[in-house]
Amino acid sequence: MTPEEIRPSRLRWWWLAAALAALAGAGLLSILLGAVDLDAGSVLRSIVDRLPFVHFDSGLTDRQEAILWELRMPRVVLGGIVGSMLAVAGGAYQGSFRNPLADPYLLGAAAGAGLGATIAIVYGPSVSAIPVDPLPLFAFIGGVGGVAATYAIGYSVRAGRTPVTLILAGVAVASFLTAVQTYLQQRNADTLREVYGWILGRLSTVGWSEVWLVLPYVLIASIILLLGARRLDVLSVGDEEAVTLGVEPSRVRFLMVIAATLGTAAVVAVSGLIGFVGIIVPHMIRIVFGSSYRVVLPLSIVLGAAFLILADLLARTVAAPAEVPIGVVTAFFGAPFFAIVLRSSRGLGS
Repeated sequence: MTPEEIRPSRLRWWWLAAALAALAGAGLLSILLGAVDLDAGSVLRSIVDRLPFVHFDSGLTDRQEAILWELRMPRVVLGGIVGSMLAVAGGAYQGSFRNPLADPYLLGAAAGAGLGATIAIVYGPSVSAIPVDPLPLFAFIGGVGGVAATYAIGYSVRAGRTPVTLILAGVAVASFLTAVQTYLQQRNADTLREVYGWILGRLSTVGWSEVWLVLPYVLIASIILLLGARRLDVLSVGDEEAVTLGVEPSRVRFLMVIAATLGTAAVVAVSGLIGFVGIIVPHMIRIVFGSSYRVVLPLSIVLGAAFLILADLLARTVAAPAEVPIGVVTAFFGAPFFAIVLRSSRGLGS
């Protein structure tokens, strides 16, 4: 494999422009539609009115303004943040392990977050008793702890630096944490509904607090992942070839997994376990735009946000006035897509 053969393609500006247009369209559609429909022109005037030194009469009533800025807008922004993080983390995991079926939950982040959330729901103090909500805090700690346990087990064996060993360690850790979570659920049956509601995912917010809570983690993680995209392209030729090109595979893999895990743990702490985003979005980008991670990762950030915003719109409206868990919506599209990817990727190793 020559350097010319692994030279990554560059992100074309019109690809990014098209992706941003799709994101803007998804965001606007999700803002306009709901139990109370809002006028597009009035919404745009209200947004412009929030700019410095600009004043427009939006024509919205006080109630409509409250719906727009305290309910719809923070939910759409949070959906975009969660979707972008899950998608770019999925792309980074797939590049790190050279496996198109890898997702952000591969090494135990989901099982750890689920156990943390269950502990918070079953045993945690009430929100009124402490200054922070214990559920996202425990879920974040659990997600990070699950991946840390996977690395500790994987690196305790001689072949721990290989992708296969880490994946097997992740399976073991996830199985154990899920077993503990199931035990706690069965011992506290009165909390089952709340636990399952979190596991199935939701983007309900009480304002902008969840957005500001996760935004720093997502920004830092995304920047690290984007900076590592070139090394993921080199890693795709195999560990031995990557070493000859001056890249240390285990170091790159560790850095990318840690960044992806921190971002993923942060967003699932406020959204619950929303599946398949990290598989669907990066794989579709590979099909349409090519397999270079210098293309896959930035487009995953934008299109992952658009995908989850639209999924949340379906979750809010398809069974209105009831709301379908967003994890059910993503699984509806993701499960058959996963089967297609699995069939088309037979024989691919990690």
